[in-house]
Amino acid sequence: MIAQEARYPDRVRLPMAFDPALLEADLERLEAADWTPHFVTRNYSGDWSAMPLRAPAGAEHPILMLSAHPGVAAFADAPALRGAPYLRDVLARLECPLQTVRLMRLGAGSSILEHKDPGLCAEEGTVRLHIPIRTNPQVRFCVNRRPVAMRPGELWYLRLSDVHSVENGGATDRVHLVIDAAMNPWLAAELARGQG
Repeated sequence: MIAQEARYPDRVRLPMAFDPALLEADLERLEAADWTPHFVTRNYSGDWSAMPLRAPAGAEHPILMLSAHPGVAAFADAPALRGAPYLRDVLARLECPLQTVRLMRLGAGSSILEHKDPGLCAEEGTVRLHIPIRTNPQVRFCVNRRPVAMRPGELWYLRLSDVHSVENGGATDRVHLVIDAAMNPWLAAELARGQG
């Protein structure tokens, strides 16, 4: 496969933001629910777990709800999303086809090791968007070995087909709302209006 030329930067802060207090309130409502340890154990050390909010239609096993196999075309809200009214509002504001959506928690002192996620770039049609909900000053999220400073409530596109890693050197967990979506004209326009 021939690599496609990058048309977008490896990080873009999109021109919309969400209320950090309302994001945190929904997280607090969901926190006691079941979190599933990330299934690619070679990519992290410590505690990295997720909770599905939107999943491949018909998936019931937690691991199958957290990511989509190639060719999956139908997605549905997961039960946990019913308990998160503001997160539902956030997702409704994104005018692009949503695929998997999950809360991803990186425990204090944990790290996501440097790796790539093939196909997760705007140029190939699938983007991964991040909205930080809970973070701390010792979290270091790097794409192409350069840090990305993300604050709660901001909406970020990250080209994760490139090398990336995360260190949580703080004393508190880091939690992001992580959204996989299909590129469409609205999202292309938002990326073009965003800031690197």
